[in-house]
Amino acid sequence: MRVFAACLLALFFTPDWVGEPRLPLMGRDVVIHAAPVSLDAQHPERNRVGALEWLGGVRLTSPDAAFGGFSSLHVASGHRITLLSDGGNIVQFTLGDDWRPRHIAFGDLPAGPGTGWSKVDRDSESMSVDPKDGSVVAGFETSNMLWRYTPDLRHALGSVAPRAMAAWPANEGAESFTFLPLARWGGGAITIGEQDPWPKGKGRAAIRFTGNPVTQPNRGFRFSFVPPPHYDPSDATILPDGRLIVLTRRFELPFTFSSKLVVIDRAAIRPGAVVHGREIATLAPPLIHENFEGIAATREGDRTIIWLVSDDNQSMLQRSLLLKFRLDEPGAPKGVARP
Repeated sequence: MRVFAACLLALFFTPDWVGEPRLPLMGRDVVIHAAPVSLDAQHPERNRVGALEWLGGVRLTSPDAAFGGFSSLHVASGHRITLLSDGGNIVQFTLGDDWRPRHIAFGDLPAGPGTGWSKVDRDSESMSVDPKDGSVVAGFETSNMLWRYTPDLRHALGSVAPRAMAAWPANEGAESFTFLPLARWGGGAITIGEQDPWPKGKGRAAIRFTGNPVTQPNRGFRFSFVPPPHYDPSDATILPDGRLIVLTRRFELPFTFSSKLVVIDRAAIRPGAVVHGREIATLAPPLIHENFEGIAATREGDRTIIWLVSDDNQSMLQRSLLLKFRLDEPGAPKGVARP
């Protein structure tokens, strides 16, 4: 009886699972709330920071426990927005002129490094849409891999662990990844590591893929990106005029994030080059600031639009922000329409 009683007590007090908890997946409560935010809460009339004109922004929340942690975004025609979290969670919606999300859909990446049980299996930090066929490539930290998915993100099409990325630190991998247009660039893609330089190099390790980054990962060359002092690259995309724009961020104690946007001319990116770029805007107190990790560039008429999204780390101390700006640079390259 003593043995029987001991077994019953063990079964009663032992939890079903004592290992690492399952990575939260998007649930069925497909709801997003959007609350407006200001560029400068103390001076709501302010509408400019550097070369950016404020067009609006919202704080996004949801009752879904897995909502948040957004590390990359894509904005398609009709303001169809796709957000990808650093846990492989997918949020899609259409943003109306009233800033209210409509046609909302939640999902999760169907495949990736590992089994998908833990966060390191789906640590998707970057995303870009291939202009050739609409397929989506996501960059994963820890595994230092690139995975390609169908345009609807429901099926995996292939993956690769590029040799050049093999030694990148586990939590400092492909934080930035963007496809390059055939015009001006000749296609291919660029990825930038978060913190470490190449051996005996400067800045941050970066790769220019000259072929398909998943099927031809060894075609291309290395270069280095030097961010502003004390800042790290968190995402990158291509502007409509062909330049590369890099989003960088900084964390300072007690708990403050700031961001700088840097523009790089195509001609500066060459084999072995050390590239600095030009700062065009800084989001830091007293202006709106957060852990911005995703950037997208679109065109509305003759205007270049910049979108930013923040990773709240699913913390009560942070926010998921989606911001929209117009790029207005007096020094924009000649031969292209002024935004």
